[in-house]
Amino acid sequence: MIQFNVDDSYRNSADVQQALIKIQTALDKRERTLIGLTGGPGSGKSTLADHLMSHFSDQPNAQIVCLSMDGFHLSKAQLQALPNAEEAFARRGAPWTFDSAAFVERVEKIKQSYQKENVLWPSFDHSLGDPIEGDLTINKDANVVLVEGLYLLHQQDGWQASKDLFDEHWFLDIPLDIAIERLAQRHMKAWGFSHEQAMDRIHQSDGLNAKLVASYQHQADWLLKV
Repeated sequence: MIQFNVDDSYRNSADVQQALIKIQTALDKRERTLIGLTGGPGSGKSTLADHLMSHFSDQPNAQIVCLSMDGFHLSKAQLQALPNAEEAFARRGAPWTFDSAAFVERVEKIKQSYQKENVLWPSFDHSLGDPIEGDLTINKDANVVLVEGLYLLHQQDGWQASKDLFDEHWFLDIPLDIAIERLAQRHMKAWGFSHEQAMDRIHQSDGLNAKLVASYQHQADWLLKV
């Protein structure tokens, strides 16, 4: 996956600094805080989460975990078993191509397990194109859990319960045209597409998802700009 460069202007972004302050405040509490980081495809959610995580990596007592909802993609076998399998593969990444029920159940477990038990979380193997169940562990003592993904605020397709599970929702507010161009560059590098081929693919799937995600940014507690 192509990620944008974290240059000085990014590190010194006022909103990024505010995000660090918010996380530090949550770390100082004797309870678990769940933060949802939403944004469209290509907005830089993973890059931002990695940056926030790395900031606290030098603090040995900082109990923070950053997770992605990508591990809840339906597997290729599950997609193939759907009655509309061809459409499901073409639209993979749309809200209905995830196991939203499993996501909600796992976040509920994280919410309830502070200082009681560790919780396993799935990752996503991009080389295989499938999730890996139980690949990550959320330590029972982690008191800040940040989850990044497209559909944490989505109110259909089984995602309805997601919103209320989080203590805060942040929305990474990136202009749509910038996000789309990042996606095009990503596709060109990953699959050897021309720019035209990449844009055709985006208009068939990722572009639709991006517009959908942008439609509910008003539900977030904070619009974060970088």
